[in-house]
Amino acid sequence: MIGLLAAAAAAVAPAATPLPAEIAAMAGRWTVDLRPKFSDPPYSQPMIIAIAPDRVVTGSFYNSEILAGRAGRGQDRACVAFRTTDGKGMYHTSACLVEGKMIGQTWAEGREFVLPWTAER
Repeated sequence: MIGLLAAAAAAVAPAATPLPAEIAAMAGRWTVDLRPKFSDPPYSQPMIIAIAPDRVVTGSFYNSEILAGRAGRGQDRACVAFRTTDGKGMYHTSACLVEGKMIGQTWAEGREFVLPWTAER
């Protein structure tokens, strides 16, 4: 009986909507260039983005777990926004996919700085 109820519920449950291609394109491994100026010595950190069908973003940035995140689309851009922490403060990050690169910024709330950055695969 329980098996029949589960099968009936599955039959009427809506199928997961696949992510639009421009949202799905943000998922994966990125190398984030964190130099304040492009003339500075190279300095990068990894970012791994996973995007669920409901557009919840998980993964990691700067070796910190993404605690909360969402993906969205507007004004002809696909973007993500999420929070991480270093155990001392919160970091708020957002980025948009532009011509195959992620163009983003991170606000370190407790450290009082905003750092624009770029990321490539």
